[in-house]
Amino acid sequence: MPFADLAQFRTVMQDLPAPDAAARAGAESRNGQLTKPPGALGRLEDLALWYAGWRGDARPRIAAPQVLVFAGNHGVAAQGVSAFPPEVTVQMVANFRAGGAAINQLAALAGARLDVHELELDRPTADFTKGPAMSESDCVAALLAGWQAVDPASDLLVTGEMGIGNTTSAAALALALFGGSAGDWCGRGTGVDDAGLARKVAVVEAGLAANPGAAADPLVALTALGGREVAAMAGAMARARVLRIPLILDGFIACAAASVLHRLAPGALDHAVAGHQSAEAAHARLLDHLGKVPLLALNLRLGEGSGAALAIQVLQGALACHSGMATFAEAGVSAG
Repeated sequence: MPFADLAQFRTVMQDLPAPDAAARAGAESRNGQLTKPPGALGRLEDLALWYAGWRGDARPRIAAPQVLVFAGNHGVAAQGVSAFPPEVTVQMVANFRAGGAAINQLAALAGARLDVHELELDRPTADFTKGPAMSESDCVAALLAGWQAVDPASDLLVTGEMGIGNTTSAAALALALFGGSAGDWCGRGTGVDDAGLARKVAVVEAGLAANPGAAADPLVALTALGGREVAAMAGAMARARVLRIPLILDGFIACAAASVLHRLAPGALDHAVAGHQSAEAAHARLLDHLGKVPLLALNLRLGEGSGAALAIQVLQGALACHSGMATFAEAGVSAG
């Protein structure tokens, strides 16, 4: 195993690879010779250069994108923080496996392999208003589940989630990691009413009070306030970094998982771009903390990896232009 406890995971995160500078330079040179005015493709050019550096190829294409969806159940859901009961997690996993969810359609449209991993759905995490959501061993097991789910042959990764109550977990994580007030980070999630939103704020405040060490250490925060699917996403994102696989971040919950890595090691998310800005109110604030500008803003609030999966096609477009366009010399066009 790459790590057997949180201390070893912390060590893994202190020795992260950098992008390939030579490949990046080669991509920049090619970009300067393509049949277009300089900068005419805007952010698509930046995306192509970023991807080329991480893949070590000055003229890359996406051939094997992978979408991972992790599902977990949360004990804090018993506090009435969701508009749906916990049974929906199991039901939606069945829907994913049957091909009936939005993420199935969007992954297929992008030509991405979709893998679904349910994480002990019959054993929810503990209610974090009464103490830590997970033991260290539970958190490590979830991190490892995510780490091992990444296909080393993939060349792009999206992580998504399913878990009733997980916007409350994400809000508590964001509060521990970045401060502010519980109200800054709590939104309506699956569509709770005003009373439900007030309960959510109170639950997040209680979670931080019950786990005072969470604000001082991102791995303590993940263990105390996260969920198995949140930890699994963090593990998968970390593995992608180690393998130099570019990552597209999904919505608020995925970005909360990413925030653990961001706080744990400087530059831990350099291999990631934000796929979209969701309709969950605090997602924009979280993206600001991560220093990520979203590729799309379509008022999505589904989770599952859906916004990031849709954004795969933006990146595919960037690379199709970068790697497929002719240079001025190849096309016999005057460069001016």
